[in-house]
Amino acid sequence: MPLPSRPWRDFGPVYAGNAVVAFLFACSAPVAIILSVGARGGLSEADLASWIFAAFFVNGLITIAYSFLYRQPLAFFWTIPGTVLVGPALSHVSFPEIVGAFLATGLLMAVLGLTGLVRRVMDAIPMPIVMAMVAGVFLRFGIDLVHAFRDGFWIAFSMAVPFFILSAMPRLARHAPPLIVALICGAVTVWLMGAFNPPAGAMFELASPKLYAPQFSWPAMVELVIPLAVTVLVVQNGQGIAILTASGHKPPVNAITFICGAGSLVTAIFGAVSTCLTGPANAILASSGEKQRQYTAGVCVGVLALGFGLTAPFFTRLLLAAPAAFIATLAGLAILPALQTAFQTSFGGKFTFGALVCLLVTVTDVPVFMIGAPFWGIVFGLAASWLRERRDFAPAVSETARRTEADSPRPTER
Repeated sequence: MPLPSRPWRDFGPVYAGNAVVAFLFACSAPVAIILSVGARGGLSEADLASWIFAAFFVNGLITIAYSFLYRQPLAFFWTIPGTVLVGPALSHVSFPEIVGAFLATGLLMAVLGLTGLVRRVMDAIPMPIVMAMVAGVFLRFGIDLVHAFRDGFWIAFSMAVPFFILSAMPRLARHAPPLIVALICGAVTVWLMGAFNPPAGAMFELASPKLYAPQFSWPAMVELVIPLAVTVLVVQNGQGIAILTASGHKPPVNAITFICGAGSLVTAIFGAVSTCLTGPANAILASSGEKQRQYTAGVCVGVLALGFGLTAPFFTRLLLAAPAAFIATLAGLAILPALQTAFQTSFGGKFTFGALVCLLVTVTDVPVFMIGAPFWGIVFGLAASWLRERRDFAPAVSETARRTEADSPRPTER
């Protein structure tokens, strides 16, 4: 085992800068998505602060440990598609029941990681159908972005304009991330308009997370466990693993799956959604510098996450005091690239009919037998593809067979 002092020798300004940018991305729009989903679902400020604490503090510890252990940037946060999935469920399922589904999802992922069966699960459901479900749950955030122009035009305008200008200038965007600039411009506009309404009493407070007693119900388990596991393993972890592999790293798939499950078991008792290997943050951490030293950026972003988690009540109150149009715009702008990717993946090749059925069922947001639409979207999408696009399944089956042996568990996987 390398000496503990090695990270200090490997660390440098490039890796610190990448860590700060990755952290700013994680603590801006993704947090706004949590607040948007939670506020719409009736969660209290204390519930939201506890969620944010666990999402940052627990996952920050995992990020530090895994980045140091595997000597590569491995940033873990929480699943954004999974967060969005929770929104509709909150309308007809109690939060303790959702916590029970979080625990079941964590247990399922931990078992898949230990047994090495994760690749079979990742190949079992066609990606176009999965992404159609993601597009369906993300779409409401795109619509809320449009509504933000109606409800708070100048706030939405001041954020959207710099976002789209910087998005069209990739070189400049590397130094001035569009989402971060949009957040700053929006905050300045809110301040100038006098639209910031802080709550009575002190703003600053350290975290005092809540512990939730889970309830296990079949409607919540059926509605959330499989969709959550699929979004973590296929959408989130799949993206993160692909990004790190393209950067020359060798991410340990089974170990990542196991720690996502184990981390989800811990974060669930504080009311937070499942842990995942994040794609955008890892892309930033692996974007520059020497490959063998990039793990220090992962350690750094984990340390920053610990600090944010400990001050979660302060940042929760800060964002909740902003106008609804600010939160809606920030969340909507963050979702736009992912929404575009979801549509492109869903309708750019095979399984297009099943993807269309999945999208339509998910968008309706009508629960059947007290089970939410995203689950039924996947079910009916798969059924439609099996009836109309059966030939599209054959390559996926053969791909699973070819890759099973390669992804069998290895005791020394690093």
